[in-house]
Amino acid sequence: MANARDTIYVETRVPLKEVMRGSPTTIEAEATVAKAAARMCRSEVGSCIVLSGNVPIGIVTEQDMNCKVVARDLKPSSIYVREIMSTPLITIDSERTVGEAAQMMIRHRVRRLPVVENGKVTGIVTVRDLLSVANELNEIMSDLIVINREENYSMGVCDRCGKMSDSLVTMDAMMLCNDCREEERLR
Repeated sequence: MANARDTIYVETRVPLKEVMRGSPTTIEAEATVAKAAARMCRSEVGSCIVLSGNVPIGIVTEQDMNCKVVARDLKPSSIYVREIMSTPLITIDSERTVGEAAQMMIRHRVRRLPVVENGKVTGIVTVRDLLSVANELNEIMSDLIVINREENYSMGVCDRCGKMSDSLVTMDAMMLCNDCREEERLR
């Protein structure tokens, strides 16, 4: 039987390439914050990788814009991305795993990691991306546990429909017959 430590091992060995989003949104360092905000809105993302030429030098996030521009009542069209970006840019190699990305996020206290391959940014991974993988794997593990568990059947009256049954099984603290269990699974 797998324990929690085994489950964590399975989750963290997922290759980063499998969960990263390709082609991250980018912006030139000399662009205005207003232009970066428009690009983020158009791409429906919360950050832009900041480039100087084609070289990634930083990242600008919604939080950078809120705290460094909006909260100071500055005009976004008069502030340049290079003035508010977070730098140095913390990146992770595309050959790393979800677990290594999570550890790096914790160590550097960041929520987004640009993914690099041969020195070029090819994707981005966020805390939300990592959590969705963990949740999906946890659901699969729960289903596997359910189908591999020996079910003990009892005789009696179903707590949901009130019918007599010789195959009652406890589900969500209720004794349910086959029909009611099937209805519960379909929900």
